[in-house]
Amino acid sequence: MSHSDLQVAAPPRLFGTDGVRGRANAQLTAELALRLAAATAEVLHTPSSGNARPTAVVGRDPRASGEFLEAAVCAGLAAHGVDAIRVGVVPTPAVAFLTADYDATFGVMISASHNPMPDNGIKIFGAGGHKLDDAVEDRIETAMETVETMKRPTGADIGRLIDAPDAAARYLDHLAQQVSTDLSGLTVVVDCAHGAASTLAPLAYRAAGANVIAIHAEPDGLNINDGCGSTHMDKLRAAVAEHGADLGLAHDGDADRCLAVDARGEVVDGDMIMAILATAMARAGSLRDDVLVATVMSNLGLHLAMDKAGIELRTTAVGDRYVLEELRRGQYSLGGEQSGHIVVPGAGTTGDGILTGLLVMEQMAASKQGLADLASIMTVLPQELINVRVADKHAVADAESVRDAVSVAEAELAGEGRVLLRPSGTEQLVRVMVEAPTADAAHGIATRIADVVAAAGS
Repeated sequence: MSHSDLQVAAPPRLFGTDGVRGRANAQLTAELALRLAAATAEVLHTPSSGNARPTAVVGRDPRASGEFLEAAVCAGLAAHGVDAIRVGVVPTPAVAFLTADYDATFGVMISASHNPMPDNGIKIFGAGGHKLDDAVEDRIETAMETVETMKRPTGADIGRLIDAPDAAARYLDHLAQQVSTDLSGLTVVVDCAHGAASTLAPLAYRAAGANVIAIHAEPDGLNINDGCGSTHMDKLRAAVAEHGADLGLAHDGDADRCLAVDARGEVVDGDMIMAILATAMARAGSLRDDVLVATVMSNLGLHLAMDKAGIELRTTAVGDRYVLEELRRGQYSLGGEQSGHIVVPGAGTTGDGILTGLLVMEQMAASKQGLADLASIMTVLPQELINVRVADKHAVADAESVRDAVSVAEAELAGEGRVLLRPSGTEQLVRVMVEAPTADAAHGIATRIADVVAAAGS
């Protein structure tokens, strides 16, 4: 099997693949947050059923900057006639769930996910907790230009701020309903990344019966993702060994991701988790059309494992929004990314790291197998990734020398590897990724192609 693809980045826009991001109080200011909230209120202003005014669920992760950004977002919403339902510090998937559960008009999550503490971001969910499509985001971005001249409500029509003390309990009840197998007997170490899952992940896992050891679960507003969580797995691996745990689970700052560690300390990435869940769902008859959706960055080992299991693997561009679009288009039941962003549409509208952890442990308990045995369904092929700085990343796409180099490499791999070229979405870089049967082969082929890309892009 071989695969090559060269994606061309879209023109820059305020909304990236996962909301509006930037350094808090530098690019992402209170003024920008207020204007964004006001424009969103104007574009998505339809009152939800049973409410006189539109409503919006507003949540955040524990970053210090989330406090002033939440205030700005709520001010922008209320000033434009939207009631803001404040749910406090909760995971991103909780905001998506609560948007539907409260029958809100839309939801707003303030988080920069796995990024360092100085960054922050604003994600918007439409009715039902679904991510917005590009056209709606473009309408919001356009509306931001006229916020100052918009007619604003007065008197009783001004939006109100409503605190929702039952929000966390609603989300935890939802998670509990997704797992039917008692997890008693499993000991799990959970790395909460000092993030939004610090309280709720241990509660959810304990409620399902697991013995839970929580680490990095003391957020102070400044320590989110700091040397911990799904982007820094070494401390979790050490903790699993220290406690003799059955597995470890690592979340990111907003808990929409989950990576795992088996009892031996080996990392089980998103591809392996998808392989475990997809095959289990296929056996149970709950994998719609026997299709799994992943991005082009998923390891070729996942393609091979799914082919052997009789499961069709459909690939999308990089970014969870593209996985979500394909899942909704085909009404498929499982998708995700190598990074651990796993989506189970039957249980939620976006990736949910805590849910993923529960589902992984459910498979361990139901099968009475260790995580290493479950993950052995997939063999990860060695991968080499080289970032090549070029003068014009788009010009490389048309370079005959680059296409020739890719063709030669694919012939050399003879179906036992693949080549992927992908321009960076934010920098003048072309990412060269090669997977091959051996690490030496992957390194040699990737280096050779990278040299051609550098020459073509200089």
